[in-house]
Amino acid sequence: MTFSLQLYTVRRELEADLPGTLKQLAAIGFRAVEPYNFHANPEELSEALRENNLGAPSGHAPLLRSDQDAIFDAAIILGIGTVIDPHVPAEQWTTQEDIAATAAALNAAAEKGAARGVRVGYHNHWWELQTLEDGRTGLEVLAAHLNPEVVLEVDTYWAAVGGQDPVALLKRLGDRVRFIHIKDGPATSNPADQVAVGSGSMPVWDIIGAAGALETGVVELDDHNGNMMDAVAASFEYLSAGRTS
Repeated sequence: MTFSLQLYTVRRELEADLPGTLKQLAAIGFRAVEPYNFHANPEELSEALRENNLGAPSGHAPLLRSDQDAIFDAAIILGIGTVIDPHVPAEQWTTQEDIAATAAALNAAAEKGAARGVRVGYHNHWWELQTLEDGRTGLEVLAAHLNPEVVLEVDTYWAAVGGQDPVALLKRLGDRVRFIHIKDGPATSNPADQVAVGSGSMPVWDIIGAAGALETGVVELDDHNGNMMDAVAASFEYLSAGRTS
């Protein structure tokens, strides 16, 4: 299992200095990152990743709201094996019919991606974890409608914000989950409350252990009240120490 960093975490730093920021991440110890909206500048990003010996096993892009061919082309340039759609609006998660329509769209995207050698996945926020009339969460309803080749990236922090026990959720979703977002903090809806992994209240190692088919654990802080690079470094140090203990 690889530890990666969602580059949205350091979006401000990337805007100021893309190659320099990736160099810092490599110096911290990361060997993989998860780009976002990578279809905007794949050549520049690819060069910077290569210079710093960073891989990108997964990446976020708006597959259901943008040019899928352009996204898959960019994924191939960057060596991204799994393209994950990170956002379907909350209003599309209130009925089983709407969720089934989202699943159908992801299945169609996955068929197109498979022809290019790229896998498709979906990443949740908190609204997908609300319970529907039949007692299942929206994310579980989605999983039931997805073709087997479509994977999930469970954002374990937003799952907790949505009222779910992320450990129990991961066990229910089983092998469908191949990626998780690892975050820490008090599980509030305010992104700035998020802290370095290992310094909050999330049961990080229980969460990692519950994802039985996990390929990549992706560190992310949507926001942070302190120095972001310090929080990223502390997160990597915590996870690396736990992995080797």
